[in-house]
Amino acid sequence: MPLAGKGMLLTSMNIDAADEADFNRWYDREHLEERVAIEGFLEARRYVAHAANPKYLSLYSTATLDVLDSPAYRARLANQTDWSRRSMARFKDMLRVVARITISNGTGRGAALGVVRLRPTPDNAASWRDALQDKLTPDNADGIISMHLLESEAELSGATAGIPAVRNEGARDWFVLIDGTHVGAVSAVIAARFTGPAASPLPPPVSVGTYCLLWDIAKSDIARG
Repeated sequence: MPLAGKGMLLTSMNIDAADEADFNRWYDREHLEERVAIEGFLEARRYVAHAANPKYLSLYSTATLDVLDSPAYRARLANQTDWSRRSMARFKDMLRVVARITISNGTGRGAALGVVRLRPTPDNAASWRDALQDKLTPDNADGIISMHLLESEAELSGATAGIPAVRNEGARDWFVLIDGTHVGAVSAVIAARFTGPAASPLPPPVSVGTYCLLWDIAKSDIARG
């Protein structure tokens, strides 16, 4: 699979303009490396919106889903740095999703990311998953590197340890990730496969958005440091 591991933590948030410089400095100088250093974390990627809300999005890949409920991760959540506590308290419109990676096709990761949020029910989940097996094929789409499905775990998602996220009716939502070389390619696939007539049998998504990669870090980067 092009995505490392089997588990994923997806977070997104807005931040007030007055706090944005410190927020970005914290993410870039402390937070991503600190998280990737936790046992079982493999890599992290950070994005800024091209056409999406919230403005900032991060993806953290883990070896298994259980890593996101492990003693090592919980210990870190319970012992945040002062900078982390200040930064997290400023989050606005926070979304925190713990998910299984159930489909991951293609090779590598792109500079642009499309995010399609779907809301299945127990009755239609199986048929939607079958439909997505066909839709998440990057081979015949120019500029598309890889495509993935994240299926949320409601019990692990939402607020935790000073992170002001909220549980809501979307706690079991699915998130399609579309990795591409540029935003235009990603937007074209979203329109062709998820919002236009060819979206059937899936209904219109809860939301769609496009993001640009800011930077990424892998466990091997820390080891070299």
